[in-house]
Amino acid sequence: MKSLERIDRLELLHTLIRIVETGSLSGAARQLEVSQATVSRRLSTLEQLLGVKLLLRTTHATKLTDDGERCYQHAKNLIDDWLNLEDELKQVADEPVGLLRVRAPHAFGQQQLLLPVLDFLKRYPALNIEWRLSDAAPDFLADHIDCAIHVGFEPDPNTVAILLAEVPRIMVASPELLVRLPKIEKIEDLQDFPWLELSTYYRHEIHLKNQLTQQTQRVPIQSRLSTDSLFVLKNAALQGIGVALISSWLAADALAEGTLVNILPEWQAAPLPVYLVYPWARYYPARLRQFLSLMREVMPTISGMQQLK
Repeated sequence: MKSLERIDRLELLHTLIRIVETGSLSGAARQLEVSQATVSRRLSTLEQLLGVKLLLRTTHATKLTDDGERCYQHAKNLIDDWLNLEDELKQVADEPVGLLRVRAPHAFGQQQLLLPVLDFLKRYPALNIEWRLSDAAPDFLADHIDCAIHVGFEPDPNTVAILLAEVPRIMVASPELLVRLPKIEKIEDLQDFPWLELSTYYRHEIHLKNQLTQQTQRVPIQSRLSTDSLFVLKNAALQGIGVALISSWLAADALAEGTLVNILPEWQAAPLPVYLVYPWARYYPARLRQFLSLMREVMPTISGMQQLK
C-alpha cells in the first residue's frame, strides 16, 4: 500500500460518497470512470486508514455500518467545504469554472434552450457543460447530473425546484384533416375526432378551460397514435393523422405557414410549469449558481413561454 502521506484522502472520501449514493461499487465505478477493482481498493484503503469497517457487503446489497454512516456524513461536509474553497480561489468575480452536467427535455433542449446555453459557454471560457437530453424524470444519483430543466408534473419534493416560467398548450390539426372531419360546433364534438396522445402529459382524456367563460371540460379522446416525443407528435399532426394538444412554441412556425390550425382557440389546457431542479446541498458551486441566474433571466423571454403571474 502507498505510504499514508501520499494517499489522496479526498479521493477516498469522494469514492465512499459515490458508493453510498449509487448503491454499489459497480455504480460508483461507472460514475467515477474507473474500474470496480479501483473502487474496491480505495474503500479498503479508507477502512484501513480509519481502522473501522465502513460497509457491509452481500451479493444483493451494500449497507453502511454505524461508523460508515458517520464517515459518510463527515465526508459529504468535507467535500462540500473543499469544493467551496476551490471555487472561491479559482473563480474571479463569481465566474463559473469546471464541468456542469445538465439534463433537459429533448425538444425543449434542442430548440428553445440551446442558443442561450451556447452563449453562456462563450461568456465563460473556463466553464464546460455536458448537455444531456431526456424526457424522463431526472434521477440525480443514477444519472450523475448537477441539475435538470423539468417541464410538467411536480418534481421530487426532496429536491430544490425553482419555477421559471410556464408553457401554454393549444389544440392543433392540419387543414387536410379538418376538411375530412365534421365541423366542430361544440367542445363535446372533440371526443369523436382521431387524436394524438403525448403520453407524458395526457392519455385517454384531456382537460380544457374556456379562457372567456372560465368553464372547464373533461373530454375523452380516441388515440390513433401515442408517443412520448413532441417532435413525433408535431409531425403526425402535420401529416393529418389526428388532433394534438401541443406546446404553443413548437407549433408556432406551422401555424404561421398554415400547415397547422389552432382549433377552438378559446379552449386551452393548463400551461405546463418549467422548473430548474437540483439536489439539496450545503454548498452550490458558481457554475450552478450562474446557470440558475441564466435560466431565470432567459426563460421568460424565450419564444412561446408564459411569464409567471
